[in-house]
Amino acid sequence: MKTKKQEDLVNEFLSRLNDESRPIYQNIIMYLSEIGYYPYKQRSYIVFKHDLHNKQMAKTGIRINKDKSAFFALRFSACNGYSDRFADLVKAAVAEENFNEAKCIYNNCDFCKGVATTHVYSYTFQNGKSESHCGAVALEIPNVTADDIGEIKKLIKEEHEYLLKHEAGMSVI
Repeated sequence: MKTKKQEDLVNEFLSRLNDESRPIYQNIIMYLSEIGYYPYKQRSYIVFKHDLHNKQMAKTGIRINKDKSAFFALRFSACNGYSDRFADLVKAAVAEENFNEAKCIYNNCDFCKGVATTHVYSYTFQNGKSESHCGAVALEIPNVTADDIGEIKKLIKEEHEYLLKHEAGMSVI
């Protein structure tokens, strides 16, 4: 962590998790921190942003509903070749009645840099209809398990390289 306040923020969050979830979230948070994504309090949750581009990579927290369960959301819109689990998250996002349509596809948004089709969530349904969801949004990954950690880290790395190249203007090796 960058500061004591950020470390305390994460430790307070982790202390509220059960023994099964705590190491999973800790592993992901430590990886985010290692590559420069630091936690910031935003409303009732924690977001992870990088100083070089100030874009949100992930979001986590405790739900304020009855079950008070933990959640984790990840931005992986610039990633390719992810598993069916993550493809299903994209499908669910674009299938929502009021989904966050990617306005950049129609040149109606300039929040993200790079060619629009390279940083939006896209899904093509069996009927051939394709929908695109705003890529700046972190999609919630329900029921994160230890089996997900490897793919989550891979997606973080791929998205991070995209953001460094297109948002921060850095060459990526």
